Amino acid sequence: MTDTVLEMTSDPSTPNRERLDALRLYLITDRTLLPEDQFLAGIEAALKGGVRAIQLREKNLPESELRSLATDVLKLTRKYNALLIINHRAELADDIGADGVHLTESSPAVRKIRKQFPGLLIGKSAHSLQSALRAQHQKADFVTFSPVYDTPSKQQYGPPQGLEKLKQVCAGLEIPVLALGGIDLSRISTVRKHGAFGVGLIRGIWNSPDIEHESLQYINALTGENQ
Repeated sequence: MTDTVLEMTSDPSTPNRERLDALRLYLITDRTLLPEDQFLAGIEAALKGGVRAIQLREKNLPESELRSLATDVLKLTRKYNALLIINHRAELADDIGADGVHLTESSPAVRKIRKQFPGLLIGKSAHSLQSALRAQHQKADFVTFSPVYDTPSKQQYGPPQGLEKLKQVCAGLEIPVLALGGIDLSRISTVRKHGAFGVGLIRGIWNSPDIEHESLQYINALTGENQ
């Protein structure tokens, strides 16, 4: 699956694909894990450590505050040539010039967003092979599959999916599948061997006392530089 995806990224007929290699490490924000005055500094530290895809996922912010925060984060991602993906709010992503939108189970259908905002990368949360296949059929660029392992942020979706289900999803799709939920450094090799194109992270990086160093450790694990 990985080789297929890499071939897709070099296909000039699919311009969005050329940016997808940045998704090897997909870092999802959570302001509750950082002091309020350290949020942007934390993002910049992750970018300095090699992260090249940030999903801004701050569901509890009103539109005006989210727009202001997204604009600030976009300045940082542009500085480091990284992707900014906005959770759920495609219109906001398009308005500020972000790279893409990540759709949840409660978001509009992928096909609708693709038609309205053809220039955006579109990610989709999936919790089963069926939902992942539906996202691919509707022209999503990538999916996150979760929760692979137990994690506080995904407990509302039930027990962990496990590695065999991750393997089934990765084998069944031609678009990148990012493993999400309970991923730490010790599990990178395992999820990659089960077909994951990359990983989605929240606590694994934001809980670190040295975000830049921890980000570099994950990047090295994903690229094989420390193997």
